[in-house]
Amino acid sequence: MSKGDHIYVVCGAYTHHGIDCGDGRVIHYTKSSGSGIIARNSLSAFASGKPILARKYDKCDSPNVVMQRAEERLGEVAYDLLFNNCEHFATWCKTGIHKSEQVKNAGAVAGGASGSGAAVAGSLGVVSAAGAAAGLSGAGIMSGLATVGGVVGGGAVAGIGALGMAPAAITTLAMNKVLEDDEDFTSEEREARAVGRTMTTVGAAAGTAGAVSAVAAFGSVAGLSGAGITSGLAAIGSTVGLGMAGGVAITVAAPAVAAAAVGFSAYQIWKWISE
Repeated sequence: MSKGDHIYVVCGAYTHHGIDCGDGRVIHYTKSSGSGIIARNSLSAFASGKPILARKYDKCDSPNVVMQRAEERLGEVAYDLLFNNCEHFATWCKTGIHKSEQVKNAGAVAGGASGSGAAVAGSLGVVSAAGAAAGLSGAGIMSGLATVGGVVGGGAVAGIGALGMAPAAITTLAMNKVLEDDEDFTSEEREARAVGRTMTTVGAAAGTAGAVSAVAAFGSVAGLSGAGITSGLAAIGSTVGLGMAGGVAITVAAPAVAAAAVGFSAYQIWKWISE
């Protein structure tokens, strides 16, 4: 670390950020009498026993400019978790741009989770209403899946894949936001994010294939016949104490879960390899 570096510590689910003064002190948003204030403290007080990390930039302003910005805001009492937190401050000092990866990522994840959940719930409604036999009985689910699958030129199996497209698409959009490119970051970070975005799409496809394979394998009747699908969905649903409707919900959600897991894991692994 050196003068003007953007430093941070990991505090469980969040990170705390500041600007290294180069003399054993750091300027950051800290708490005073319950309110956030930008102050100059020792590195040890900033770290509170945690390892101090430095955020790397390919494009940023000179250390003197960074320090001037940080010192001009000493004593500021305008902390806001969403709009003016410690990361907003440190990033602005480094680049002149007021932004927070934590806030952006939290918003994208929350939006993706709620959107995907709503899409899964909506899929159950479509299955219930679309078939010749209404409702979520075995016959209703199978006829609903067959109707949805017929729209894309397939049967009940195609219906499972088609219903999983909406949650997967929403999750993919959210992950692309979390892993979006930023020219201020290092080339290694940008490359890792590009890999993560690509693998998110791969994960969604793999999740669809995995869900269909699970339906074929888990039931008392193997395969993807009508009886195989019925028993497979029932077996999957029973893992969470539900029946076929639960099995539909799980298989429809699987591509979205796989998209997020594969994409973020690929990003982390690529970062580790590149370091």
